[in-house]
Amino acid sequence: MPDTKRVIALGFFDGVHLGHAALMEMTRRRAAERRVTPAVLTFDTHPDTLVKGVEVPLINSPEGRAEIIRRVYGIESVIFIHFNRAVMQMPWQEFMRSLVDELHAVHVVVGYDFSCGYRGEGRAVKIAGWCSEHGLGCDIIDAVRVDGEVVSSTRIRKCIAEGDIEEANRLLGHPHCLVDTVHYGFQLGGKLGTPTINMRFAEGVLVPRHGVYAAKVFLDNGAEHMAVTNVGVRPTVSGSDRVSVESFILDFSGDLYDHTVRVEFHKFLRDERKFADTGELRAQILHDAESTRAYFASIG
Repeated sequence: MPDTKRVIALGFFDGVHLGHAALMEMTRRRAAERRVTPAVLTFDTHPDTLVKGVEVPLINSPEGRAEIIRRVYGIESVIFIHFNRAVMQMPWQEFMRSLVDELHAVHVVVGYDFSCGYRGEGRAVKIAGWCSEHGLGCDIIDAVRVDGEVVSSTRIRKCIAEGDIEEANRLLGHPHCLVDTVHYGFQLGGKLGTPTINMRFAEGVLVPRHGVYAAKVFLDNGAEHMAVTNVGVRPTVSGSDRVSVESFILDFSGDLYDHTVRVEFHKFLRDERKFADTGELRAQILHDAESTRAYFASIG
């Protein structure tokens, strides 16, 4: 309902990593204490795109972020604001007032480095003071460190770009994933006896290092399967430079076209490369399948 009282976590939350988890957990805790709705308020595009004129490759699409927040942290109310020049130039006090007037905030949770409003003047300490003056609760969450280094989206992006997906997952606190509708592909996999599902990263989302990953695929009926997932341009069979995400799902047969599927990346197995022919490609895919089974067996 529009007049629902909320405890709201504020931030961009790219990747929804361990640092963000601390905000989510505090948001749920405060909401339970006050018997109101936990919520997350975020932006559709990265503020640096407009503020600094820098394109920031995202770990997840906006829809992907919302899916993780709901699935992993159980916060159903995810509210997106379109970050435009009006939002960028809004005085931070006006932004805070809008949270109360429009979203019925009774408590906010922010990270130590959060800022809002014109020139980012609404920093966390100022926000806490404003909340105190206006009868709202406020929590400021400190940095979360792993191995002595602050967990950040920048750190995780570097891991994903380099193919160090296990380290990325450790910092995220959950497997890096892609949620998408299955697209029609070239259907070569079916002819090779290794049928694949085809997905794509949304524009503006960071593409992991090209190569083959041990993955898991979660179907929209709740079924879970191991998979061999290739991220790249399919050099053996395609002259295109369009990046695709193809997953050979182990121990599965069926039609998944137009179904929504989640692929979780767990381990980088090898670089993408061009094979002499499709027979050699098929043999390698089957070898990758055994490597995938062995990997998941090794981690229990």
